[in-house]
Amino acid sequence: MEVAVVSIEGKETGRKAKLDKAVFGIEPNEHAIYLDVKSHLANKRQGTHQSKERGEIVGSTRKIKKQKGTGTARAGSIKNPLFRGGGRIFGPSPRDYSQKVNKKVKRLARKSALSLKAQEKAIIVVEDFQLEGPKTNTYQGILSSLGVADKKSLLVLGEANKNVYLSSRNLKHSEVVTDSELNTYKITNATSLILSESAIANIESTLNK
Repeated sequence: MEVAVVSIEGKETGRKAKLDKAVFGIEPNEHAIYLDVKSHLANKRQGTHQSKERGEIVGSTRKIKKQKGTGTARAGSIKNPLFRGGGRIFGPSPRDYSQKVNKKVKRLARKSALSLKAQEKAIIVVEDFQLEGPKTNTYQGILSSLGVADKKSLLVLGEANKNVYLSSRNLKHSEVVTDSELNTYKITNATSLILSESAIANIESTLNK
């Protein structure tokens, strides 16, 4: 599978990048994608939510009214969940939401997500580039030249580039990651996937292990 390499001005360079069919051309496994994305989102949850139950409320233990003769239900504590300021019945408590997914399933999910993008022709290969300084307007111009300024885009670099990262940080629908940070959720969440030439070899070597 070959994809034309373009410059940051959106012009063809005359070169073509070969995409490994074992990574970009497999039959997508949608269930593996589902498991990996679900695990990723679950692992991001802090799980620190908590409310006080009856035994955790600080308050008087005095019986607030006599047992009988009031014509209303008996009540023994101001901390009763039925009263305002009382404890909460079966409230949330801290818990771990993380879910484990096997390495082979994660690898299959990433391959499947990349293959889906390839089938949708949503992959753009751009030659490696540098920016002189962090400037959002410059990066916005690159996205416009590539025709993805109004789409959710994910740029994958072969190595960390601070200027490119800082230039994209203020754009709502754009994200920049290195190939080592690439995961199934980021791939599926983006409408257009922009790969730098140096990132392709790294992605293929990682997923072909």
